[in-house]
Amino acid sequence: MRKEQHHKGWNEIKTNDSWAIFKIMGEFVNGFEKMSAIGPCVSIFGSARTKPGEPYYELSVKVAESVAEAGYGIITGGGPGIMEAGNKGANLAGGTSVGLNIDLPFEQHDNPYIDPDKSLDFDYFFVRKVMFVKYSQGFVVMPGGFGTLDELFEAITLIQTNKIHKFPIVLVGTEFWGGLFEWIKSTMLEAGNISPTDLDLIKIVDTEDEVVQIIDAFYKGRNLSPNF
Repeated sequence: MRKEQHHKGWNEIKTNDSWAIFKIMGEFVNGFEKMSAIGPCVSIFGSARTKPGEPYYELSVKVAESVAEAGYGIITGGGPGIMEAGNKGANLAGGTSVGLNIDLPFEQHDNPYIDPDKSLDFDYFFVRKVMFVKYSQGFVVMPGGFGTLDELFEAITLIQTNKIHKFPIVLVGTEFWGGLFEWIKSTMLEAGNISPTDLDLIKIVDTEDEVVQIIDAFYKGRNLSPNF
């Protein structure tokens, strides 16, 4: 009897998993349709916990404003902190301001600087991450936590393995990122787990002007298009 009940529960899980495919597919279709119509954008990542008035919040506003003035839209995760700062900078520059929101039990809520017709909601992190990678012409990574590192290293991995086209990845904040990058060079590279050329995928800067210069230099003579 217990074995039969166990099998029944397993079959119910399999059925629910099968129906979930349609919800996942719906998120992909909606995301692809909306994002493909927006045009070239740069994604800005960073901590949801950074408050207005803090140095990296204000720097994120300036970075987003400068990138938007250079002709790129701004994509963020749609929430507070650095995400809000990114959308605010785009808004101040009169640029495209996109928010890819995720349903979370804490921290996440829409910020007021997203264009009303460019706010997308996701239940699945992996669908949302595809939108960032497919439709971003570059990643600007401000100081953040695990989610920020997740986005950063996924992009590096996909580029390293030639699963997507190379695009600029710019870390902002030498003081914050320097220790991590030094560990990558002194430990990961020394162990032979990455190649010296893999380090070329990342640039570390401290100003908004440097961010724009790196992105503009990369795309000089190149076409702007989705990454896969």
